[in-house]
Amino acid sequence: MASMPVSFAALLDRPDIWRGQVLSRAGAPTLPCGFPGLDAELPGGGWPAGALTEILPAHEGIGELRLLGPALAGLSRRGLRLVWIAPPHLPYAPALAAAGIDVANLVIVRVASPKETLWATEQALASNACGAVLAWPRGAKYAELRRLQIAAEGGRAPAFLFRVPEAAGESSPAPLRIALGTSAGGLAVRVLKRRGAPLAQPILLPPMPPGVRSKNHHVDRHPLAPAAARDFSARLVHA
Repeated sequence: MASMPVSFAALLDRPDIWRGQVLSRAGAPTLPCGFPGLDAELPGGGWPAGALTEILPAHEGIGELRLLGPALAGLSRRGLRLVWIAPPHLPYAPALAAAGIDVANLVIVRVASPKETLWATEQALASNACGAVLAWPRGAKYAELRRLQIAAEGGRAPAFLFRVPEAAGESSPAPLRIALGTSAGGLAVRVLKRRGAPLAQPILLPPMPPGVRSKNHHVDRHPLAPAAARDFSARLVHA
């Protein structure tokens, strides 16, 4: 029996299809960022669940974890595991607690090589046992990132990959890519890639209140692996 034809409008309603000049709004589930200005510019109004989000900070500690703080805190309140794979340094537990993240739900995975980082990330995404997966891969190639995207699509967790700023010039299967810089003491979020129309201007997030900044301007400087050892004067974790 011949299949019924599908209308063009029905095709455009599919979550994996979007028009280049229209911001995708429906379909795949998302997790609110906690920053209304940023949520308004992301397809579905938040971080994509079951997909990769690449975060490319200008340098480590610029505020990448402050950006994820509200979303991670919400997942933590639900008792979901937050898996961190190969972070360059140990996060500061009091700062996590101040951000509303229960360290009892935090799982830190140590690795011995970049290949182990990719393997552990793929396994965590495929397990369907994580509220969110954060990974710091080094030198990942497109085919390796594609494997991670496929693994993410099979689950429900948002996956955040922290990559060097030079990776912005490389192709990536991640549906959302964000570069981070600073502006007027706050965080400048530049959307490099999203499902839909490009975003020309960066989104400016307000600076942290001075009291909160001074209280949480800390990081455990003990590296997780010798390969990651380097000076790290800026904070890794923000409330």
